[in-house]
Amino acid sequence: MQISDLPYPDPGVPDARSGPRFLVWLGRGQLGGQAKSLCWGLVHFGGVAGLPYAVGLGVEAVVQRDGNRLLLVGALLALIGLAISVGDAMLHRTAVTNWITAAARVQQLLARKTAELGSALTRRVAAGEVVAVSTGDVEKIGWFVEAVSRFLAAAFSVVAICVGLLFFAPSIGVVVAIGVPVLALSVLPLLPRATRRADLQRDTAGRAPERDSDTVAGLRVPRGIGGEELFLGRYREASQEVRKAAVRSARMWALISAIQVLLPGALLITVVWYGSVLVLDGRLEVGELVAAFSAVATMLYPLRHFEEIAMAYSFSRPSAVRAARVLSLTRTDAAEPQVPGARPAEAPAPGGDLYDPATGLLAPTGRFTAVVCGDPDLAGRLAERLGGHPADDGPAAEQGSVLLGGVALDELALDTARTLVLVQDKDPVLLSGTLRELFAVPASGAVEPGAALAAAQCGDVLDALLQSAPDGVDDPMDARITERGRSLSGGQRQRLALARSLATDPEVLVLDEPTSAVDSHTEARIADGITALRAGRTTVVLASSPLILDRADRVVLIHEGAVAATGTHRELLHGEPLYRAVVTRETDEEQRVARMELTRLEEDRLDKALTEIEESA
Repeated sequence: MQISDLPYPDPGVPDARSGPRFLVWLGRGQLGGQAKSLCWGLVHFGGVAGLPYAVGLGVEAVVQRDGNRLLLVGALLALIGLAISVGDAMLHRTAVTNWITAAARVQQLLARKTAELGSALTRRVAAGEVVAVSTGDVEKIGWFVEAVSRFLAAAFSVVAICVGLLFFAPSIGVVVAIGVPVLALSVLPLLPRATRRADLQRDTAGRAPERDSDTVAGLRVPRGIGGEELFLGRYREASQEVRKAAVRSARMWALISAIQVLLPGALLITVVWYGSVLVLDGRLEVGELVAAFSAVATMLYPLRHFEEIAMAYSFSRPSAVRAARVLSLTRTDAAEPQVPGARPAEAPAPGGDLYDPATGLLAPTGRFTAVVCGDPDLAGRLAERLGGHPADDGPAAEQGSVLLGGVALDELALDTARTLVLVQDKDPVLLSGTLRELFAVPASGAVEPGAALAAAQCGDVLDALLQSAPDGVDDPMDARITERGRSLSGGQRQRLALARSLATDPEVLVLDEPTSAVDSHTEARIADGITALRAGRTTVVLASSPLILDRADRVVLIHEGAVAATGTHRELLHGEPLYRAVVTRETDEEQRVARMELTRLEEDRLDKALTEIEESA
């Protein structure tokens, strides 16, 4: 395993049933790297464990005035120093590799999950939580993964020092062998409280980005009403909450660190005092006392890794829980679980109708179908369903997936479903780069970018990009778009996104309010452009604009989650009061009058029909 192997072609299928299981899965996926790190850790800590005894042998050689033995001890010290140096360097190298590999794998999994769920992700998980997982949490998770091998090597060195001291100086080795387990276990009663405080800190820090993202997203609105100070106050409040939680957590870890310094110091004083008594009584050699003193002093270093592994787990566990919660989401939550090992369904033959069993919506193949929903949220959820994302709960979840040519979209492979049905939501995103790169997306090749730009009425957008481009850029396709297209107006961004969707030329194109940010004249021309460019292709537009609806082959009214009426725009406008109320924005009083008028007309027609029947009889 090397860092150069990243990113992995396939990061694997994580065990996201819980945070600890996810950490175990990550560790099992890096057994080779963990083994390398452990081996180099054993070399490093083995040298650390052997250092006290080499010093003790050297002191004995000096006391006994044995020059040859002193030379051998010098060579042994040089060998131990080499092992400590090389082992430490390689341990750090392999440990950092484990850290980066684990963090990169988690980020790959998150990126894959984000691409799989699309905009449905932010409806199931807060955007701030996704940001927290993909930034700070991946570092905490990687920290625990790489700390495991160092801890195991450190634990080996502590055991080796204790066992070696029992053989080298049994009279004082017993004291050390009893004292070291007490040192290692002394902080265990404090770990649950430290873990709870660490969990609280991570939760508080995770909620702060949610508030920050909301503030940034809505900054233009509070500026317009003079509410900046309100948001600044909320930001300060959130920051203080994070600071207080971090301080409370740090206090507990400071106490644990203090105990890890105080108790080894007490053990060291005990060893020196007791060893001095034994030396004065002649039951212990001076070299053995020096070895025991050096052993206890040296153990302070590996014992630090006991504290580190406890901290790493305490901080990484809530991070792993959050990551597992995101990674456990699937695009088929509402569908029946697939049989393990079953292959995805085959793609339907071209030319199939698009049908939603939850609402009864039918979009015939090759037709321009407009959908009118009085509830904008319902329209957004319907667009997601038409893209192959089933509803999370409610009656719609019980009806199953949307069908294309009789095949359920959520049973298809994700790449296949995305190729067949493309959904453009209300707030499409433009990534930074050139306009040419913006259109470098999977497409059929039947629609050129120029034709798509013309249909979306992007002429003024091209001129604006060319004017802001640096000298030497003559082709607007080479002009750069800033991050998320912030240098463009909302209507310009919307039209560029529409042009990109048209250029892909999918079998089914679903557009959710594609002209909500443009003026009526431009909207009419865009409607004509979509109609001409998508002739013979299945197009579904969720909109309430009469300019769009009048050009549709078929208009469907969705009311309270089901199809309420179907027809052309003009037919529904004259014969369906509910449709007219949604499209023309009638008031409640106007709707009441319209319903009364419709009832009167129906009664008149009925009376006329009865009169004709009586006359004919």
